[in-house]
Amino acid sequence: MNFLAHTYLSGCNEDIIVGNFMGDYVKGRNYMLFPELVKKGILIHRDIDSFTDMHPITSRGKRRVADKYHKYAGIVIDIFYDHFLASQWDRFSTLPLNEFVNRTYDLLKRNYTVLPEAVKRWFPTFLENNWMMAYQTVDGIELVLERMAANTSLPNHAEYAVEVLRDRYPSFQEDFQEFFPLIIQFLEEKYGIDIIEQRAGYPGC
Repeated sequence: MNFLAHTYLSGCNEDIIVGNFMGDYVKGRNYMLFPELVKKGILIHRDIDSFTDMHPITSRGKRRVADKYHKYAGIVIDIFYDHFLASQWDRFSTLPLNEFVNRTYDLLKRNYTVLPEAVKRWFPTFLENNWMMAYQTVDGIELVLERMAANTSLPNHAEYAVEVLRDRYPSFQEDFQEFFPLIIQFLEEKYGIDIIEQRAGYPGC
């Protein structure tokens, strides 16, 4: 799961959304330095990543891009899944995607001081490129992969990844449609987050 799915899977609490958004950039026990619900969001982020990384559905997707991405294949699948969430958004929320995204941007800007320094370095570019709306299209996915390669250790094989996505699009889409309800169920059961309530509005639901 990438940024769109992580924020969607946070439920309605704003502090949890912030923690989940920045979870990759808080290592070890450093999560203890944050307010209680931000900490919860960071831990939810870690559970999302663990559940996703170990699931056999995502494992078979990773094998399709492993020739170039190797240990980073999971990151590519996370981004592909955000594409399918964005492109099928109406199945998961009655709030239009652009409104969800704009409210998320506003929430993150209001909580800018809480964000780790590593996030602050790329956050202006994240907003400028309207990253969370870019997930809707395959061309947008290529842009996201290129930006991630520029800011992280992800290898820059965006053209290859997009070629695989186009060639195996129905297979990746079926994987997402099978997997996403499972992670929603997992989080609702473990954390009591009523994710489906986001159909009615966000944040605060």
